[in-house]
Amino acid sequence: MHPDRRALLLGLAAVFFWSTVATAFKVALRYLDVFQLVFFASLFSAAALLAAVAWRGQLHKLAEELRTYPGYYLGMAALNPCIYYVVLLHAYDLLPAQQAQAINYTWAITLSLLAIPLLGQPLKGRDATAAAFGYFGVLIIATRGDLLGLAFDSLPGVGLALASTLLWAFYWIFSARNPRDGTVALCLNFLLAIPMAAMLCAVFSEIHWPGWQGLAGAGYVGLFEMGVTFLLWSAALRTATRVALVGNLIFLAPFLSLVFIQLILGETIHPATLVGLCLIVPAALFQQMQRPAAQ
Repeated sequence: MHPDRRALLLGLAAVFFWSTVATAFKVALRYLDVFQLVFFASLFSAAALLAAVAWRGQLHKLAEELRTYPGYYLGMAALNPCIYYVVLLHAYDLLPAQQAQAINYTWAITLSLLAIPLLGQPLKGRDATAAAFGYFGVLIIATRGDLLGLAFDSLPGVGLALASTLLWAFYWIFSARNPRDGTVALCLNFLLAIPMAAMLCAVFSEIHWPGWQGLAGAGYVGLFEMGVTFLLWSAALRTATRVALVGNLIFLAPFLSLVFIQLILGETIHPATLVGLCLIVPAALFQQMQRPAAQ
């Protein structure tokens, strides 16, 4: 099979799984609370990533990396999955899935804005334009188009969804400064996060073996939001002869996600959600297309 064809198939598989995650979050939260879901999903993700590292013969790298950079990996594990998913899942608990997933998708815009102070990149016109369109789209979605009334389904939920984009952007900026193997690094994150997530669960909830529905939900989130899908996406990017061939597929995810939200969760997709996404997605795509090739 031609490398680009294989990359396209891998990329589409990753986008498909990421498109189901908003629905999976809401279903799993019917049977587990936020802290329980983070803990059990982290277990599944760590197991999948550990299997991938073992299959590649890189188990020795886990100990080597941890000995060399213990503070870095402990901090990254606390950031993702612990803090990030606790914040994101609380947003999903408070908001309709269509709103939470659409707002969370502005992380690409947040990333470009954070790169200005953290990486010393200049503020460019495209960044300001993309931010204006993207966050106006968020306002339309969060108010269901009632811009004058500013009636939010849950203002705390909107705040948490926006905070999750900030956390995810911080995570990717710090990850970009780590030139090491991404699978090994992510595996360490989740292995170290397990005791952290267990402590959070013990303090703010309780740890008990869930029923099969909760376990299935946590397993799906752990495998297809946190673990396996990352491996599929990484493989697609490595296989493609041109990164743009695969990279732009991610812009299909929020629209495909709405299909699963309506079919499985039964949410009626509000016109304001579509209008908002039609502002957010082109804004993020505009930034991607305008970046210099060296970046």
